[in-house]
Amino acid sequence: MNDFTCSDPGQKIIKNDILDLDLNRVVVAACTPKIHESTYRAVLIEAGLSPYYFQMVNIREHCSFVHSNNIKNATEKAIRMVKGGINRARQLEVVPYKEIPVKKAALVVGAGIAGMNAALDLANQGTAVYLVEKEPTIGGKMAQLDRIYPTDDCGI
Repeated sequence: MNDFTCSDPGQKIIKNDILDLDLNRVVVAACTPKIHESTYRAVLIEAGLSPYYFQMVNIREHCSFVHSNNIKNATEKAIRMVKGGINRARQLEVVPYKEIPVKKAALVVGAGIAGMNAALDLANQGTAVYLVEKEPTIGGKMAQLDRIYPTDDCGI
């Protein structure tokens, strides 16, 4: 147990335990994963373990904060959540990392004035554009106008 597992000493304890105890999964019951999950995943990587073998249980926001007036219920809920985190960790698998080449292109649906402007902006930035329109002609409502305000240009 450590009061600040996200601190450097706490991370060192986790890393050493992974190495010394030959751990294959890590569950941390603490605060929000939003802030510290990436920290713990980095610790697993440093210890030679897949970052996908990490499970975080948020007992601060889900137990301590919402049940601050009832310590007994908060503790019971935290115990159930940690058990659930452990059971989930048993099921974790490595997610293979793949790099897939991607062709830089965009599909613009609708060749009205907005679609054509979007297609032109993308094309001017060097992106290949595929412009599709359900109607037989492009231009949308603009193609139906005789004159365009304020320049009085021809709409067709």
